[in-house]
Amino acid sequence: MTEKTGTFVVTHAEDDSAVVRDVETTQVHTLASNPGLETNDVLEATVAPDPPLEVTWQVIDVAERRSVDLVDSDLDPTQHAKALAADADPGEFIQEERAGTGEIHVFCVPAAELEAAARDVLEDEETIARAARLDAVRVEVRRATTEASADSQDDTGVLSVRYLPD
Repeated sequence: MTEKTGTFVVTHAEDDSAVVRDVETTQVHTLASNPGLETNDVLEATVAPDPPLEVTWQVIDVAERRSVDLVDSDLDPTQHAKALAADADPGEFIQEERAGTGEIHVFCVPAAELEAAARDVLEDEETIARAARLDAVRVEVRRATTEASADSQDDTGVLSVRYLPD
């Protein structure tokens, strides 16, 4: 094996080892040591296999290191996110680039499932990996329930996930 340069998310960290995942290929690399990494750190780095067996890896260069803050916001989704959700069916997912850098993801879910959906996003490793790919340093999860329309019995929940550069 040869060294590999890319963007990695730290998925597990202990005093003497760590596990990083390449955000593009999803390949997992177990590090034989921990050079001060913490879970959810994002690294623009080069890793190389440890000889002779090449089953563990080591970080040989770090070009950039940042953390991604996951924020469970008590704010409602923005008016724009609500407008995107207004035209969507329950279960539908809407993805839109933000002006500048980042993305907004809007999910329409049954109101009864809104809290569970928010928890799933906040606990999912892929949320951090997506933030790393988007150069985001903050992921903000907002949610609100909209009242059912006259022709519908069910309230709908709007879940907004904002990937922000700062």
